[in-house]
Amino acid sequence: MPLTDEAGINPALSYFKELYDKGELSVMNNVGYPNPDKSHFRSMDIWHSASKSNEYLETGWLGRYLDEECYRCEHPTQALEVDDMLSLALKGENNKAFAFKDPKRLYQTSQEKYFKSLYDHHHDDETVSYLYQTLGSTISNAGYIFEKSQAKKTTQEYPNSQLGKDFKTVASLIKSDINTQVYYLSVGSFDTHVNQNERQQKLFSDINEAVKSFVADMKSNGLFENILLMTFSEFGRRVAQNASDGTDHGTANQMFFISGGLKRKGVLNALPDLQNLNEGDLIYSEDFRKVYATILKNWLKADSSKVLGWKNGIYDFV
Repeated sequence: MPLTDEAGINPALSYFKELYDKGELSVMNNVGYPNPDKSHFRSMDIWHSASKSNEYLETGWLGRYLDEECYRCEHPTQALEVDDMLSLALKGENNKAFAFKDPKRLYQTSQEKYFKSLYDHHHDDETVSYLYQTLGSTISNAGYIFEKSQAKKTTQEYPNSQLGKDFKTVASLIKSDINTQVYYLSVGSFDTHVNQNERQQKLFSDINEAVKSFVADMKSNGLFENILLMTFSEFGRRVAQNASDGTDHGTANQMFFISGGLKRKGVLNALPDLQNLNEGDLIYSEDFRKVYATILKNWLKADSSKVLGWKNGIYDFV
């Protein structure tokens, strides 16, 4: 499906084409970092922590944002992840996001006598004390999250996929007066070594329908200009198809940005040069940390240099 004379998008992402035509979608090509690592685990750590490829950090870029911003937060819910496990990206040195699949289930669990009895115990051991403080924080804020999720339930119809349900949860929270600035969702797996077309068709269709419902929800409530969707993956795929009708781990990738408040729309930079590859892989031209710096400074109004240590400028698409 064509976006421009030179760029196209998978037909399963038909709504992204509509967003593009309306000036509500931007695409950054060739995003990566020097000396890329093709291990899922290591590359995810790099993207989550915003580290160099030879640097190992124990905090995430959004976690460090929380460290900078949440000293003045009334509730430590500035960032929320809709998942069972908290990702490294949202772990700071002093502050962390909350991870949960369902606000109601989180609240019900927090009210169980077993958890409350654990919280009532006090321990001198520093590590154990920290764990109990974390438990206490979860218990005390579960009610707040659940209350906000129920305050303005969405009437928008969402697909029955897990991603659709996750976006519906986020939409309900956005429409309340909760203090959350960042929501983190995951979908996958795009590790398409075998039968890539079939797998991508299902994944892209799920994303397409969930985003379509979410954007409609935000627009009908006058909130679309105040939200920004950003996608990322730990790496792209190799250019050439393998023998199993799939592709193997690559390097540079595309990032998508969806919002009613974009300053620059469309394809933001040059497409990958397929005549200039590094042993079959795309060559990155845009460092992902510059993208993060842009989001931190221009959208979240944070000090990106403190969070990232990045001093190489920002983009102007938001």
